[in-house]
Amino acid sequence: MHKYLLVFLLVAPAWAGIVEDVQTALARNNFSAADSELNSYRAKSGVTPEYVEAYSWMARVALQAGEYDQATAYAKQTKALAVEQLKQRRLDAEPHLPIALGAAIEVESQTLAARGQRTQAVALLQTELRTYGASSIRARLQKNLNLLSFEGHPAPALRADQFLGLKPPMLAQLKGSPVLLFFWAHWCADCKAEAPIITQLRSEFAPKGLAVVGPTRLYGYTAQVEHAAPSDELAYIDAVRHRFYSGLLDMPVPISAHNFDAYGASTTPTLVLLDRTGKVAMYHPGALPYDQLKAEIEKVVAR
Repeated sequence: MHKYLLVFLLVAPAWAGIVEDVQTALARNNFSAADSELNSYRAKSGVTPEYVEAYSWMARVALQAGEYDQATAYAKQTKALAVEQLKQRRLDAEPHLPIALGAAIEVESQTLAARGQRTQAVALLQTELRTYGASSIRARLQKNLNLLSFEGHPAPALRADQFLGLKPPMLAQLKGSPVLLFFWAHWCADCKAEAPIITQLRSEFAPKGLAVVGPTRLYGYTAQVEHAAPSDELAYIDAVRHRFYSGLLDMPVPISAHNFDAYGASTTPTLVLLDRTGKVAMYHPGALPYDQLKAEIEKVVAR
């Protein structure tokens, strides 16, 4: 079973329905069964946002398997289905279409990049950002663009209208020091697991100038409240910080959705290393083990 699909199945919400059925078939490497599930659902219910999201997983798994022609075909069909749905509703009117459309664009761009067509992949993502930059898929599109073009470029400034911990410095003020940006979310289990690693590495490399900044954002809910007021969520984030990030309580935590959009932090954690000139030396959506992150920090410290 694909690890990616196994994780999805473990956390799939109760409403998943056709999405979960297709995922179950794909987790068994059975595209025929997944296609059959899709055909059966479509015959009964037509093309719905749920159907389009389920269809998008065909593209994702084909890409994972290195079946680039198949992945591209599924991605383009997913996008066509999503665009047709958008004639009837806004992109963010419900949760399925943003997931489906974001996945379709992601797969198409990653397929181009895998075939050595990096310039075309970048152009595609830039076009889609102009089209969907005001929607919830902006960070996902920016993440994919950053994966192709971020390293070696100056890091975007961070906004810190709200913050926890020490007042965040401007990144320009940190030039001359390597900087690790640790994008995290209060609900993110992988972020909590990464915290001791970052705590240890900061302890080891602070004498060599390493600074750590931990941007986060408001999501509009907490573990207890489905629709939380910003002040209540901020208090909840601070409680999570004290409980799970005790070794990083002096880490500046700027709070802004803008930072997540600029850095494409649709995946949490997202780890970004800046060199001493303020340029991006490493961009990594997802957690990293101690040895791997240490090796990356050693590179920027030594420069």
